[in-house]
Amino acid sequence: MLELANLLMFAPPPGGQQGGAGSFLPTIIFFVFMILIMYFFMIRPQTKRQKEHQNMLASLKKGDKVVTSAGIHGTITEIDDKTIVLQIAENTKIKIEKHAITAKL
Repeated sequence: MLELANLLMFAPPPGGQQGGAGSFLPTIIFFVFMILIMYFFMIRPQTKRQKEHQNMLASLKKGDKVVTSAGIHGTITEIDDKTIVLQIAENTKIKIEKHAITAKL
């Protein structure tokens, strides 16, 4: 019985076909299709969000009300290339990295 199972496992496919180059075409088409789906549903929206965030950071100016990634709300009092000074309360200012700004109110 075990010998019969081993013979069937290594037997050629029915019809005498050996699975030539024609069998790779559907596999290649499937992988191309999956890559396209990943691009349109994952990669493209992420790059779009990154561009919108970069444009928002570039448009920041003194006096804008913003929210940081830590959830801190404040008003910009000073702005440099990489850092921002936020006034979060009366006589309370903090210096943060510019990329930590998540939203402009």
